[in-house]
Amino acid sequence: MPQYTEQEIIKGCLENNRVYQEHLYKSYYSLFLKICARYARGMEDAEQLLNDSFLRIFKNLESFKNLGSFEGWMKRIVVNTCLDYLKSKQVKNAMQVTYAANIPEETNIALSTQAVKNLEFKELLGIIQTLPDVSRTVFNLYVFDGFTHREIGKLLNISEGTSSWHLHYARNQLQKKIKKTNAEKPLYEHKRV
Repeated sequence: MPQYTEQEIIKGCLENNRVYQEHLYKSYYSLFLKICARYARGMEDAEQLLNDSFLRIFKNLESFKNLGSFEGWMKRIVVNTCLDYLKSKQVKNAMQVTYAANIPEETNIALSTQAVKNLEFKELLGIIQTLPDVSRTVFNLYVFDGFTHREIGKLLNISEGTSSWHLHYARNQLQKKIKKTNAEKPLYEHKRV
């Protein structure tokens, strides 16, 4: 695949040139699919979110003003596409969750770095996808996308305390599931030479 500068890709996409659109799509496919997979219920939904995201990127490309990172601008569109999906009526109805109101906000549950390193990306993604929708969304927004509880609350129409609870709950569940997954792995794997 030929190499193009970012400006050439943007200009080509603005002109609806399929070569540049395909280049952009293939260049960011893997990265953006991973983001979508963190929010989606499964890979089929993740792929649909990815395609919806690229449609939005191509449709809104003229609004990119070179005031920041092009990749960052696109990531924001991908995350917003995922949030719109989660806000849809079908998914929103399934996201209704009750929670305990009195969990301290700064309760810190640390996942062992070694435990996480022992997991493959697909295993970690699979564990994240088992979280309830709201907890998974809050976890993704806070941990991976750098949103504050106040921002998450506004995006999901929940209180900061509820956002904090979901983060705590998600971390707790992930810690348990990662420990269980690592406990089930053999200490060594016999490899054929």
